[in-house]
Amino acid sequence: MYTYIVDHIPRSTPNNRRPGLPLNATTITIHNTANSSSTARNERNWLTNPSNSATASYHIVIDQKEAIECIPLTEVAWHAGDGNSATSGNRTSISIEITESGNYSATLANAAALTASMLKERGWGTDRLRRHYDWSGKNCPRKMNQDGDWGGWDSFVAQVNTILQEEEEEMLDPKDANNIIRFLSAAYMATTDPEARAEFNRLANELRRVSGQNPEPG
Repeated sequence: MYTYIVDHIPRSTPNNRRPGLPLNATTITIHNTANSSSTARNERNWLTNPSNSATASYHIVIDQKEAIECIPLTEVAWHAGDGNSATSGNRTSISIEITESGNYSATLANAAALTASMLKERGWGTDRLRRHYDWSGKNCPRKMNQDGDWGGWDSFVAQVNTILQEEEEEMLDPKDANNIIRFLSAAYMATTDPEARAEFNRLANELRRVSGQNPEPG
């Protein structure tokens, strides 16, 4: 697994890399860094390196150990290479850069897990995923393309979808949870022991949590 780190570049970063424009994202765009020796920390530091003269930027970069959020997910980053129109990838999509150094299989697994969690948070499915290629025709994410065969991309999307489906299957049906809670409520009412009542309440709220319901106060 990976550690998620928020380390935003300053608004004052040169070359307009963090323009501060509001982003109401409708998709998530996947990239490769095209640098076989760079880590997520290297890529984050490159954004503020004085020798970097490019405008390009990205929201999140991930490797085998960590994911670093470089620009707030509610702000525009220049990653899609398709300009500044209201419907461009730059103005409508959150970018994830997948590094190519180290254990790439582990990095790819981390990227799939991160992508799945971001989709789930937004109530989206894998139909919301895009390649850099989809916006500007650039061969990116390049490691998912073998001589025009995007089978690697299809595999990545399938991996993300599998994670989403597994998480859905793990969720307890709310009706089942509430039936169990009724039995706990009977036990709760049958005792006056404060510790026992607190435990019954904790168990009931845990059942609510794993069934997607809001907890209730004790």
